[in-house]
Amino acid sequence: MTSLLEISSEKLSRLVGTPGCPNLVDVRTDDDFAADPRLIPGSIRRSYGDVQAWLGHLETRAAIVICQRGRKLSHGVAAWLRQSGIDANVLEGGFEAWGASGLAVVPVSKLPPRDSQGRTVWVTRARPKIDRIACPWLIKRFVDPYAVFLFVPPADVADVADRFNAAPYDIEEVFWSHREELCTFDVMIDELGLSSEPLLRLATIVRGADTARLDLAPEAPGLLAASLGLSRMYADDHEQLEAGLGLYDAFYRWSRDATDEKHNWPSAKRTA
Repeated sequence: MTSLLEISSEKLSRLVGTPGCPNLVDVRTDDDFAADPRLIPGSIRRSYGDVQAWLGHLETRAAIVICQRGRKLSHGVAAWLRQSGIDANVLEGGFEAWGASGLAVVPVSKLPPRDSQGRTVWVTRARPKIDRIACPWLIKRFVDPYAVFLFVPPADVADVADRFNAAPYDIEEVFWSHREELCTFDVMIDELGLSSEPLLRLATIVRGADTARLDLAPEAPGLLAASLGLSRMYADDHEQLEAGLGLYDAFYRWSRDATDEKHNWPSAKRTA
């Protein structure tokens, strides 16, 4: 039974991928992590022994602490966070319980190296439209909430990636790019172990809008129109990305929770 200081895997799974998801802090020992080097989506590895050094770097929102079985390490770290003013709980049963529930886990081997501040760094072409906004949304919501995205001229992407140790995406002849009929967003979902019905539904919409196949999903023309509108509203790529995150948050929540809901006029309640 879940205690007052714990959250179940089922409840946490409803928070993952949403902008209100707490900080997810993985404090498994090195040995436990080496035995299964995967992460709960959106979680960041931290050393339980250095909690006093890094707790000040957490974003000012609640935290959920994850160890192997949800016992002393996670409860100890959560207690340290609470005494520092951070609302912190523990994942009931830890990483083992999450895995036993069959929920998604992200293989660390697929992630680019982190910078000195522990962030993954990604680079792509400037003036993003669809795929180059959808991919950062996926990464920030399901992989690394602290990820950094660089937008540069197309001819400079490869050199910037090399000089700044960044992962290039959505350009030709790189790992994170289109593959046959799939767009980069599709590829990331598959490679990062994030396949789920809502994300695959969203991926079809993104693919339709990004590759001029608007017949793939009824929602694809709407995403295309909204994306092109955002590109005209913002001259700064990072401001456009920030606005685009909200757009994809809405599409994801529709894809996950509201596909069966209809809207009409007059309302059913008033007609009744």
